[in-house]
Amino acid sequence: MTRIGILLFDQVEELDAVGPWEVFGVWAKLCPDEAEVVAFAPRAGAVRASKGLTLHAEMSAADVGHLDVFLHPGGAGTRPQLKDPDHLAWVRDLRGRVPLMTSVCTGSLVFAAAGLLAGRPATTHWGALDLLAELDPTIEVRRAERFVDDGDVVTSSGVSAGIDMALHLVARLAGAGRARDVRRHMQYDPEPPV
Repeated sequence: MTRIGILLFDQVEELDAVGPWEVFGVWAKLCPDEAEVVAFAPRAGAVRASKGLTLHAEMSAADVGHLDVFLHPGGAGTRPQLKDPDHLAWVRDLRGRVPLMTSVCTGSLVFAAAGLLAGRPATTHWGALDLLAELDPTIEVRRAERFVDDGDVVTSSGVSAGIDMALHLVARLAGAGRARDVRRHMQYDPEPPV
């Protein structure tokens, strides 16, 4: 079974967390023997997201236990994390224990600040691409890609790109057929009206 943990924190971008949650949650619902998804935060309980939605973290970071996949969303709340030595040390510690580290939007800035993206290709929200390059000039910034799969680290560009990345991960971990089943269940077939 693949156990996926999505980090919640104050000022997290709603869709960065909830978009992948939908993908992984549908996978877990369709195939409960294959996947489990959990939401956690530094402290269990309510988290106020960037546009005012209140999310609930089932458990604390100390209690989340084993993860096969970790997802760090972005949002305004990542900015203080870039200078928080405790958060960066925690992310580095997770890197040593979690086989697959993923980020959505400006979550990759936290990975860069923690040293996880040194010498690797990565992406982030279009408005933060220059900051990603500034944080670590050795990063090969992929400015045009929705997501970048570099094996044990996968980053996605902004907000809705996290859904595409999550579907890619389902395909990678459980096969393209399973990812198509998840996509169909979600009725995810984007054709923007504008």
